[in-house]
Amino acid sequence: MQNSEALALTAALLAAAGDPTKRINDGVVARGFEGRPAYGFAFARLAPDGATVTDLAAHLGITKQAASQLVDELVRKGYVERRPHPEDARARLVVLTRRGWACTRVAEEAAADVVREWSGLVGEAEVRALHRQLLRLAPNDPLRPSW
Repeated sequence: MQNSEALALTAALLAAAGDPTKRINDGVVARGFEGRPAYGFAFARLAPDGATVTDLAAHLGITKQAASQLVDELVRKGYVERRPHPEDARARLVVLTRRGWACTRVAEEAAADVVREWSGLVGEAEVRALHRQLLRLAPNDPLRPSW
């Protein structure tokens, strides 16, 4: 593959990755939840058992201060709450509330809408094949935004 073809391929992959993030967030907002894409990346780490701010910061690839500010925002919006950590008296566990879980379910619905549209464009077999190929190529790292 020529350099120009490789660049075009990586640009297409970046566009393909950014589009569902935006569309899922738009779907969440259209279904009555206030948010931004960073919430979904945080929810992915907080579900199912919660996490400390330090764990969340490492997952998102941001500073502890930025993660703490994000958690403060999520608490204000009713998506998460802080609880005493069951194993570390010095730490607080951040967990999804009912509203946070409801938002997560709505995000899953929005993601399914995106994939159904892809299936309509290229067929379900192609989408399943794409999924298998991407699993082979994708790093086994946490799902996080490309800041």
